[in-house]
Amino acid sequence: MAGFQNRKSALVRRFALAGTFLTALGSALNAEDVRDRVSYNLYGSPGLVDMPTAEVPPDATLAGTYANLSGTSRSTLYFQILPRLSGSFRYSAIENFLNGGTSTLFDRSFDLRYQLLTETDRRPSVVVGLKDFIGTGIYSGEYLVATKTLSPGLKFTGGFGWGRYGSHSPFATTGTRPGGFTGTGGLPEIDRFFRGDVAAFGGVSYAPHDRLNLKLEYSSDNYTREVQLGGLDKSSPWNFGVDYRFKNGGQLSVYHILGTEVGAQLTFVTNPKTVGIPGGSEPSGLPVAPRAPGAAADLGWTLDPQRSTSAKASLKQLAAKEGLEVEAVDLQSNRVTIRMVNPRYGAPSQAFGRMARAMTRALPASVEVFEIVPVVNGMAMSSVTFRRSDLERLEHDAANEMLARTVFADGFQQAPPPDQGIYPKFTWSVSPYLQLSVFDPDNPVRADVGLRAAADLEITPSLILSGSVTKKLNGNLDQVKRLDESNLPRVRTDNAQYSAQGDPAIEYLQLAHYGRPAKNVYSRVTVGYLEQMYGGLSAELLWKPATSRLAVGAEVNYIQRRDFDQLFGFQSMTTVDPVTGAKREIPNVNGHVSAYYAFGNGFHGQLDVGRYLAGDYGGTIALDREFANGWRIGAYATFTDASFDDFGEGSFDKGIRFTLPLASFFGQPSRRRNDVVIQSLSRDGGARLNVNGRLYEQVRDYHKPDVVNSWGRFWR
Repeated sequence: MAGFQNRKSALVRRFALAGTFLTALGSALNAEDVRDRVSYNLYGSPGLVDMPTAEVPPDATLAGTYANLSGTSRSTLYFQILPRLSGSFRYSAIENFLNGGTSTLFDRSFDLRYQLLTETDRRPSVVVGLKDFIGTGIYSGEYLVATKTLSPGLKFTGGFGWGRYGSHSPFATTGTRPGGFTGTGGLPEIDRFFRGDVAAFGGVSYAPHDRLNLKLEYSSDNYTREVQLGGLDKSSPWNFGVDYRFKNGGQLSVYHILGTEVGAQLTFVTNPKTVGIPGGSEPSGLPVAPRAPGAAADLGWTLDPQRSTSAKASLKQLAAKEGLEVEAVDLQSNRVTIRMVNPRYGAPSQAFGRMARAMTRALPASVEVFEIVPVVNGMAMSSVTFRRSDLERLEHDAANEMLARTVFADGFQQAPPPDQGIYPKFTWSVSPYLQLSVFDPDNPVRADVGLRAAADLEITPSLILSGSVTKKLNGNLDQVKRLDESNLPRVRTDNAQYSAQGDPAIEYLQLAHYGRPAKNVYSRVTVGYLEQMYGGLSAELLWKPATSRLAVGAEVNYIQRRDFDQLFGFQSMTTVDPVTGAKREIPNVNGHVSAYYAFGNGFHGQLDVGRYLAGDYGGTIALDREFANGWRIGAYATFTDASFDDFGEGSFDKGIRFTLPLASFFGQPSRRRNDVVIQSLSRDGGARLNVNGRLYEQVRDYHKPDVVNSWGRFWR
């Protein structure tokens, strides 16, 4: 133990000495220079060539990297979760790594980095990192690294590493590090963290101008297994690199590594905080129409029904020009309540602002109080109330001034019923579709492409018949083979058969009823072919006050497995294991109790606890970060009483998800978006029914916590 303490003390002293040395080389930091932009290494993280640096990009930076090194390819997604915390997901293909060096290994890995100290005039930035900490352990390593900017474009880096980072010329040992690799991955390798041999690494980068960056490093990764298996040759720990930087922050890099190998990478960088503000180029809304002095006292219009009818018609016309629908108007002498549908604006605050300004132009001068009740699927979401005099007075002031005078309340029983002749409504569309399956060990990416025809019939505001039909044009999802079966019913692993036989296929065909059974309470009942694999009945209740960050819901489903051709038939709930022939029953009933919470700063959490499709019990935890422009980046993980062995490769269900608003790309306001989920092959453990129209995402958009996040667009 004394020896360990001595080695630990020596390690701390050496790190402190390295930090002091870097600081002594420089003087006070000059103003930020474009040459000091963060560079990304072959692992897709801030770094030199192979080694990490303590550079930290701006909060919310999202970077995607594809790198290739002599038959080893790495695709990495990097996200700056918080100003000091970042995470990476990596998918690697390593040739000559399995079966005596003759097969390619496809590997998933996750990294975390945390900045312990920010850089100042007198000290370097210091970062601690965990690489491949819940993967199979092939790239497993931990590090403590410091980086100091000495002058614009010139940076020095030094650090210490364990695992992969401690495999070349170690000078100390801290405990015993377990050897070998984890079989199925997916679990934190806590007993490895900061244990084993410790080695030093470091380097320097210099950007002579804003487009070029030169890098030199001393690597502490010996690439032991790759060299042993013949996939790589190594003759030197010195690596060299050149980055060509694009104006948008991306980079194209070429490297000479290990003394013998050549590598290259391409990195794209964006930031959801600033990219593509929805509705960035649409015409501005109508200006507020101020009332003439004394006009507010004129109530003569109340005696003339024609003037009231004309005011309502004018408001509907002005709203329609703004892309909004006014389904009903309750007009009183000094107060008006409207029923509004917003099919256009992804930021509800922009819809409220445009509607309020249209109201100042269409309604009689005596009407002082404007109440807007947004309605989704017949459900009144909230009641948003303005005073007309505030709109007149604050039009050219900051939006926050208007927010302070805006009242949010529950819209329960506040919306007037829709006018006659609006319903039923029918809409339809035809569009291409893409279905992906990733991380199959036999083929990393599989996909089906084709055409989708979808239609919605709103019989009443809250009773909706909807469905979609697909026709596959090409694809190979029917070739996914899952023979390493679990001891669970095959609730998702028959996906290949659904792809093979479902052409054409009815994706879903359902009748849904939405309601407001009580104050703060929302309901949904859906019956029909609910998704690709299951039909039946789904019922949901959600409690969500209009001004609360918290919501609580419950869902129960009674299901029956659909035929593989995805037409109008059902099949037995008994599944057969193709390996053992064992029969297992899918339970008819599943469901969850859910809690949702908006933490602020765009973070939303969700916890689902209940019974999953295969009959396993457990919970799913999810955390998403959302931005005012509609972008969303998050992750989830599901743990159930199904053992890790029963679940199979990956140990438990987990994934990363993105929401990409179309408005960000086209510059016009839109509520359309693309949801992308990156996860392992669909497995049976932790699987949940896919139901359209779940309540929380519909409801929270128009409640105060979410509306406030985009309130800067109120006057847009």
